[in-house]
Amino acid sequence: MGLIIAFFCGIANFALHKAVMESDHPMLRQIPWLREMLGGRASFALEFLILLGAMALVAEGSLFWALAYFAYSLFNGFSAWLILTNRI
Repeated sequence: MGLIIAFFCGIANFALHKAVMESDHPMLRQIPWLREMLGGRASFALEFLILLGAMALVAEGSLFWALAYFAYSLFNGFSAWLILTNRI
């Protein structure tokens, strides 16, 4: 069950990450190195490593990491909502 939670949270995180990166928000213009490193894929690689680590820890039997990744996903969702709706 924990792997399923982490997997679907990972899909949501990647979708939100892509939406934020494509939004051209003024905040993203302040950190051009993030968009330029590895052709703009460095931040996606980091997101993937976080997902991979969470899924590996969940696969070892720790439900805590599934809940921690879920909390991380909620925080990402809230942050993306703030950025995409121009509230910050």
